[in-house]
Amino acid sequence: MYSVLFDIDGTLIDTGGAGKRAFSSAFRDLFQITEISSGVNFAGRSDRAIALELMELHGVEPSADRWHEFVKSYLSHLEKSLPECQGQVLPGVVQLLDQLQAVDHVLLGLLTGNIKGGAARKLTQYGMAERFKFGGFGDVWHDRNDIAKEAFEQSRFQARGRMQGVMVIGDTVNDVTCARSIGAFAVAVATGGASREELKAAKPDLLLEDLTDTDALLDAVGSKATV
Repeated sequence: MYSVLFDIDGTLIDTGGAGKRAFSSAFRDLFQITEISSGVNFAGRSDRAIALELMELHGVEPSADRWHEFVKSYLSHLEKSLPECQGQVLPGVVQLLDQLQAVDHVLLGLLTGNIKGGAARKLTQYGMAERFKFGGFGDVWHDRNDIAKEAFEQSRFQARGRMQGVMVIGDTVNDVTCARSIGAFAVAVATGGASREELKAAKPDLLLEDLTDTDALLDAVGSKATV
């Protein structure tokens, strides 16, 4: 079996800023912070790391209780912001997922900084929730490499000892870096959080403009995986 792990934001979908809007609304409601710091990078990071950094910057104690309060508020606001922001599924995504699901030896999973509930809401909004049965998420981990390890272990479990390889597909340098941390084939796609030049400098195994031209990606899955 061969596991293909997808990032969500900037790789599968562009939510039109729904996640950041939900972050801002949660901080406003919970902590009376009318505008969250623009100096915090969201791309390629876990929701937990982003939220706790914002708490520290705005003088909020980054405690477990505060985190749980944030998650509840964030998910509530995300439900509203997703349809309001009118995002889109990125080019080639649906066709690629169809092609991969037609291959018997491929497992589809997630490797995302989104918390699990946030990932589910985003994918449900764009009709992809049933495509992915497992993954690594940003509920617990700060470091993207730790999320990658979680996704890798989930892949091994799903493959029942027959896993032959792993591919990570993402739009940031952190996606390439975490792919390397688990020995995965790294595919970078220039549809989100980083420029083509930044992604090229990270030296992925495969660099794509978007997911419409994926012959090389499908060849890699076919050549590296066995039933």
